[in-house]
Amino acid sequence: MSGNSTLVEHGAPEKLLAQRGLFAGPSQIVSEDLYAEISQGIADRERHRLVVHPHATVSLNTYFGRFPATYWQRWCVSPEVELSLTLTGSGTVSIVASDAEGETRTIVAEQVSGAKAQVVTMTAKIDKFTDGGALWFDVVTGEHELVVEHARWTVAPPKDVRPTAIVICTFNRVEDCLNTMASLASDSEPLGLVDAVYVVDQGSDPVESRERFAEVSAALGDKLRYIRQPNLGGAGGFTRGLYEVMEVDHAEHANVLFMDDDVLCEPEIVVRTTAFANRTAQPVIVGGQMLYLLHPNHLHVGAEYANLDTLAPGQVVEGALHDADLTGYDEETGKRNVQDRRVDAGYNGWWSCLIPSEIVKAIGYPLPLFFQWDDIEYGYRARAHGFATVTLPGAGVWHADFHWKDWDDWHRYFNLRNALVTSALHSQFDPKRICRSMAGQLATYLVGMQYGLAATQLKAIEDFLKGPEVLRDGGVQAAAEIRKLRAEYPETIKHPASEVPGISSGDLPLITAPPAPRLFAPVLAKRVVNQLLGRSVHDVGAVAAGDSAWWHVSLFNTAVVTDASQEGVRVRRRDRELAIRLGKQGTKLLKELYQRAPEMQRAYREAMDELTSRENWRRLYDL
Repeated sequence: MSGNSTLVEHGAPEKLLAQRGLFAGPSQIVSEDLYAEISQGIADRERHRLVVHPHATVSLNTYFGRFPATYWQRWCVSPEVELSLTLTGSGTVSIVASDAEGETRTIVAEQVSGAKAQVVTMTAKIDKFTDGGALWFDVVTGEHELVVEHARWTVAPPKDVRPTAIVICTFNRVEDCLNTMASLASDSEPLGLVDAVYVVDQGSDPVESRERFAEVSAALGDKLRYIRQPNLGGAGGFTRGLYEVMEVDHAEHANVLFMDDDVLCEPEIVVRTTAFANRTAQPVIVGGQMLYLLHPNHLHVGAEYANLDTLAPGQVVEGALHDADLTGYDEETGKRNVQDRRVDAGYNGWWSCLIPSEIVKAIGYPLPLFFQWDDIEYGYRARAHGFATVTLPGAGVWHADFHWKDWDDWHRYFNLRNALVTSALHSQFDPKRICRSMAGQLATYLVGMQYGLAATQLKAIEDFLKGPEVLRDGGVQAAAEIRKLRAEYPETIKHPASEVPGISSGDLPLITAPPAPRLFAPVLAKRVVNQLLGRSVHDVGAVAAGDSAWWHVSLFNTAVVTDASQEGVRVRRRDRELAIRLGKQGTKLLKELYQRAPEMQRAYREAMDELTSRENWRRLYDL
């Protein structure tokens, strides 16, 4: 089942489906209020059908109900959008618009009486939304009920519709991957827009080994292309899809939609991202948004960027929603938590992200970074070549909450090393600012008794200084080495909270953190001195994950800290000699980084074309 799937050019339909009006989600854990809000009376919300009882009002001014008009006006060539609905019963349907400040206005309204499967169409111009605003429809009933079905937002089609391939990268998450595949297969309308579904399996526990794989494969039919390959990380898995697509016919103008294996998939994202990509004035990366899987009403971020000078990813673009309850309301304004103001992203995470083949042809393939910052680097490289990234509201999937993942993990190595690589490629790479930032991080790791995390950081710097050669194997050796290194540090190991090694539960009081210090530098310096002199405030104690900041943990001789995942605890024990050794090693490495930064920048920039070439990836795939 490996190999290519032919992408075919599609003739233009009469109308291009931009998004569907849905009234409930793909799973019972998802609130219907993300799709349709009952503001008065009673209504029954089904996936594709809305029954509004008498004297009721339902609004689609919701996360999945809104048509992101401001993004369509800014990036696309569609002057208007048409809403089509099939109505049975009596009531009024109106198209409502907002502006950048969230103020609303009614565009058009249609009233029906005694309708029987009557198709009603309304048109709205996409002409007053440059800075912000959206469109949606409201339904109001009087004495009788109104049933709404087959709600569709459509725009004028392009001459040819771009073929689309989905790429799912997976590594030993068999059930998650099968669930994502099944979700895509379950909805025929978005699946009909897809020519190929590449499942790139890099795990030792293959997806195809399960009985359920045959069932899901049958549902996807000849669209499925299942590929086994060695583990080259997310970069190697997703890039394999690009590699395959760029080899087939009609790949000059194609969409490649990345999809993480462990998301709760909303198949509608296929409709919305591909339609947007079909109508942009110039090719852009179209990013889907991430909602929290453990808290499904919450949006991760409306748009983000990376500070390449301080190696800080995930910075919130000014004006963007962040960790927002999408079914809630702003306390100050009383308005729904929706993204009215248009915000421009620096990059988009690859939990779900569409990359046009024209961009791949122009800028090359992703860097073989293995894991972390591959999406950031590619977004900034695209921007440097004139290709923007659009994080599209209303196009979302649910992914595990980031703040429930502990920072002290093996992946931190790739986060740091690849941040250095990306900064060297796409910023001024000021050694003073970068070394100051990394020195501050190292100091907090050491006073917080995270010696394994400090060693992880130093390994990242050391490997970065080896130059582009460290990327030649796609990260395979580095992944093995960092796990081995971290295993030497006891506090990197997670224990059950009921079985803390060497400590009785009765000797483990829970000690809460004081308020955060107003001035970090003097407090950090004081903590360093006290630890060198062997002073402490607490001998032993338990610390909640939310209280695990360095200024609190550094007061202990032994701190039992709850892991961010809430699945166990880490035992951090003070080790003065180890802290001194790691501190000296870090000082030496940071001095070397400071001195060699210009040399490293030149080396990585000179190697960029070769590392991102099709030939390099062919070598890594052993094809």
